Amino acid sequence: MLTSTARRMPQLIIGLVVFGSGLGLVVRGGNGQGSWTVFHEGLSFHTPLSIGAATVLTGAVLLVVVIVMRVKIGIGTILNIIVIGPSTDLTLWLLEEPSSAIVRGVLTIAAPFVVGLGSSLYLGVQLGPGTRDGVMTGLHDRGMSIRAARFGIEATAFSCGFLLGGTVGWGTIWWLLAIGPAVQWMLPWFDRGPRVAT
Repeated sequence: MLTSTARRMPQLIIGLVVFGSGLGLVVRGGNGQGSWTVFHEGLSFHTPLSIGAATVLTGAVLLVVVIVMRVKIGIGTILNIIVIGPSTDLTLWLLEEPSSAIVRGVLTIAAPFVVGLGSSLYLGVQLGPGTRDGVMTGLHDRGMSIRAARFGIEATAFSCGFLLGGTVGWGTIWWLLAIGPAVQWMLPWFDRGPRVAT
């Protein structure tokens, strides 16, 4: 008989892959990156890292922050670091930037909702938040709404990415406005109940 953790693993993995794919979509939209991708792209400009590899490195560094904030981590936290970056790079490899401005606009508009779906899927299994969402939930536990916490985190990443030379545009502003409400709206759909031991 499968344990509770094992039953939740497919939703966790699917959520992480969807999340990474959504990051790839906003890059291929070409209208400005999502705020974290602005940072990861900027970091890639100054290092040999790809955007996906920069995502992995950032997640590992943020893991230390999450531990300091005493947010409960689990297998989901570790898999977040491992899966999202390669999923982003795979999406970028599979999907060329469309020549149509309309298609690029659709990708840009849809991307935060795809990432919101992925985030809600893996947060909903309660196997430990990703490091970025761990910071978000840590701030939420300290009295901030999910929307405000997510906005603050995204805005900080954007500012650092901009200074590093990451690509910005109207899609970046759209991301900042849409990602918080998207996560807050979708998260209740996939909540699998109490946290489970990992």
